[in-house]
Amino acid sequence: MTKIKRVLGLLPRLLAFGATLSATIVMATSHERVNILGFSFEAKYTDASALKFFVIANAIVSAYGLLVLFLPWESLLWRLVVALDAVFTVILTSSISAALAIAEVGKKGNSHAGWLPMCGQVPKYCDQVTGALAVGFIGLIIYVVLLLYSIYGALNPLLVLKF
Repeated sequence: MTKIKRVLGLLPRLLAFGATLSATIVMATSHERVNILGFSFEAKYTDASALKFFVIANAIVSAYGLLVLFLPWESLLWRLVVALDAVFTVILTSSISAALAIAEVGKKGNSHAGWLPMCGQVPKYCDQVTGALAVGFIGLIIYVVLLLYSIYGALNPLLVLKF
């Protein structure tokens, strides 16, 4: 029974690790070069600081997720994991929000600022960014569930209901 509990406890963490690592790799490898009127332009994630923040945040959370996978089940450090889950969930939320805002401008442009949409010219790059954001969002959802479960587990002795 203990092994089943351990596996069921680590499975969401393994999925979250995979999602954040995949988002990091897909976004970091996204680039496309296009020629327009004889000029060569390259779209890459390093052009926007919000996308760099997304890659760095997902890389840090991936490293944290890997370390937690190897944390002994009996360790007292699991109490710290609850607090770190909260911190990394907030970091993931802010990085996804910033990246989604930039992605929206890249996709639709901003006529008030004179920014043209770019996804028509670099569709492969836009598809990669969309995929990275989707997988990153899945990782965020898993971390939110893990955070809520960790908080429930920490507060469970205090929430004893008597009927």
